[in-house]
Amino acid sequence: MKVTETPLRDCFLIEDTVYADERGYFFESFNQQTFYKHTGLNIGFVQDNQSASVKGVLRGLHFQKGNAAQAKLVRVLQGAVLDVVIDMRPHSPSFGQQYAVELTEQNHLQLFVPRGFAHGFLVLSDKAVFFYKCDNYYNKAAEGGIVYNDPTLNIPWPIAEAQLIVSEKDKTLPFWNTACQDAGFEAL
Repeated sequence: MKVTETPLRDCFLIEDTVYADERGYFFESFNQQTFYKHTGLNIGFVQDNQSASVKGVLRGLHFQKGNAAQAKLVRVLQGAVLDVVIDMRPHSPSFGQQYAVELTEQNHLQLFVPRGFAHGFLVLSDKAVFFYKCDNYYNKAAEGGIVYNDPTLNIPWPIAEAQLIVSEKDKTLPFWNTACQDAGFEAL
């Protein structure tokens, strides 16, 4: 396992060792001891989630507030997505910064998203199956989000906006400044 810290504090890109032969492949997708050795983080995952989406689906940008905040370990089981995270932790040196990475079934990359981050992804392939582990249970009352086309964040989504498939709920999420205030801190 190769673990690289992204430009965002405490956010890690994980490249697993994949053993492939004529039968297919095998890799260990998570090992608590190895993860701790490489990151110094002792994470106890309690919930797994999976979604399937078609090309152009944009899910996000979502986060959980307060005590319901979630750290996530995300990966793609089928297809390809552009995964995007934004550091929303006001005392972090990378506050307000974003990071994007393409996660695919071929590259087997995983992204560890710490608590206090907004997260979203855009499906680049005809279909994608997205899987993630969470270290806290989902709490509907603690939902938060940032609209995907926020002008302050100016995320360079690689599919034209007219071709995006976005839920009505995600289309009406607040802008960055409002989302920050809703989460209890000042924006940039």
